Amino acid sequence: MKVSYHGHSVVKIETNGKTIVIDPFITGNGMTDLKVEDVRPDVIILTHGHGDHLGDTVELAKKNDSLVIGTAEIAAYLGFQGVNKTHAMHIGGSYEFDFGKVKLTPAFHGSGFVTDDNQIIYLGMPAGVLFMAEGKTIYHAGDTAVYSDMKLIGERHPIDLGFLPIGDNFTMGPEDAALAAKFLNAKQVVPMHYNTFPPIKQDPQKFVEMLDEGVGKVLQAGEFIEL
Repeated sequence: MKVSYHGHSVVKIETNGKTIVIDPFITGNGMTDLKVEDVRPDVIILTHGHGDHLGDTVELAKKNDSLVIGTAEIAAYLGFQGVNKTHAMHIGGSYEFDFGKVKLTPAFHGSGFVTDDNQIIYLGMPAGVLFMAEGKTIYHAGDTAVYSDMKLIGERHPIDLGFLPIGDNFTMGPEDAALAAKFLNAKQVVPMHYNTFPPIKQDPQKFVEMLDEGVGKVLQAGEFIEL
């Protein structure tokens, strides 16, 4: 399994002959190496409905006939936008797909989309994502604060690779993310959701230095880990 990071919270997983993209925020993302016209996901997984996570989902899904997985509210909204293939889930639920198993976990944040005419559409609760395939477990925390039940997530689902936001301001900052890493007891942890905008400017290496030796790894956009 190949897992690559593409700036902000964009993660791509290649497994079982499928390409899965989590939170495909590409247009307007100055930290990514991706171009919308080059991305061809079989599956898109969304953690929540903010614009920097929903991103280019509608265009990508229509162009590539992608399956989009998200909360029931997000799935309904995307259906209204003409996305034909969605799979609605909710927090605590899991589903076994032919490419792997997806489970949604709690995330303490918000979820909504601002329209061009300045309306806010509520898109349900935010979530984190556990993705399980080839005997490995990946955890994408989405946007969240640290919370003590992360211990339970790590105990129930031993994590091979975790992606944690460190930007502060909108999510947990480096210190809280380091505590989250300990709660989760992940074998490897990659920081995400930082430096895209001025309010979330951070030094990811300082975060890595807060973790046990060998646990943290900073990935530049386009770099990957083989599991």
